[in-house]
Amino acid sequence: MVTGGAGTTEGLRRANTSVLLRSLRDHGPASRAALASRTGLSKATVGVIVAGLEAAEVVAPATAEVPPARGRPSRPVALTGHDHLGVGFELNVDYVAASVVDLSGHERLATTRPVERGRGLADLGRLAHDVADTLGRPGAGSGGAGVVGATVALPGLVRGDERTVAWTPNLDLPEDEPARTVARALGGILGEGGTVRVGNDADCAARAEARHGAAQQVGHALYLTGTVGIGAGILEDGRPLRGGAGFAGEVGHLPLAGADARCGCGRTGCWEAAVGLHAMLAAVGMTELETPLASAEAVAARARTDAGVRRGLTLVGHELGVGLSVLVNVLDPEVVVLGGYFAVLGDDVLDPARAALDALLASPVQVRPELRPGRLGIAAAALGAAERSLEPVFNGEVALLP
Repeated sequence: MVTGGAGTTEGLRRANTSVLLRSLRDHGPASRAALASRTGLSKATVGVIVAGLEAAEVVAPATAEVPPARGRPSRPVALTGHDHLGVGFELNVDYVAASVVDLSGHERLATTRPVERGRGLADLGRLAHDVADTLGRPGAGSGGAGVVGATVALPGLVRGDERTVAWTPNLDLPEDEPARTVARALGGILGEGGTVRVGNDADCAARAEARHGAAQQVGHALYLTGTVGIGAGILEDGRPLRGGAGFAGEVGHLPLAGADARCGCGRTGCWEAAVGLHAMLAAVGMTELETPLASAEAVAARARTDAGVRRGLTLVGHELGVGLSVLVNVLDPEVVVLGGYFAVLGDDVLDPARAALDALLASPVQVRPELRPGRLGIAAAALGAAERSLEPVFNGEVALLP
């Protein structure tokens, strides 16, 4: 049992409620007796909390009955959370995205829009205004006060305060302007105590793949973005590891490419200069389209009939495997999830990456981790940002019960 807070009655109730909510989220519907067994809370405590959550329409009876060992069948409860929402955004070089998720994990809204280079912050504000308008409409499910918080995912380094942008080499962003922009746009739909955070895009996308995609039920995983920039999300039991300053995973600027490979950060030799979206398009001789997804789909279509495009993808895949060999030797993940354009191109890139990785593992006792294409596309970071916005509820920082 988590006691939480400073040991006050309110802190204890909030902590116990969060334990029960996490159990329903992570393990699915359950009867009150099963919840008591799962959480270690007393049956009386579970009964009181469930009654309050039902009154607040956070949980509702599930459809199936659970036969107990003895006695009458019991009706399990399940998360609904219709009026308690997490909002997520991604601001990237050539697109913005938004996602809204309720406590049950259901994605209520998802959208991606292309942007012109240099106008992303303004387009983020417009997108956030549109999300606020949608959620503020009658019947939209939030009624305003149910929005727990919002998170903006960015391709770069974010300080440990989850507010301050430290370095975004492919975007020119003031330190706290992304959070301010979203906070202004969302305005009154943020609930009491609602916070706007900023997070790394790879960390957010990794969180989404762990909850909804290719890294589900994986204890140790590495997620790699595949957009203009290359970043990594390091997952331990489904949660991103951020490091001492919050900067873990900035792998795109490891010196793993040739000395003549110029990177968007101004240096040469960075890994993303060999395997980022622009490097991949240069290798196959094709031009960039409005989003990484559209570009990758065009390349995949051409690769089916063009041997030159396939050769270019083989070269990129080899460079991908060389870089992964460094990360795998350090982190020892069970699974590597390849997001962004990597997922669209699939085995045209992943097969040569697997071959390079096999050749470069340091020891014959090592087993190459499974390389999996991501399931969530370029919208993964926005979805993971929305999930991050709900964490204060599941951690007991935000109370759902009056």
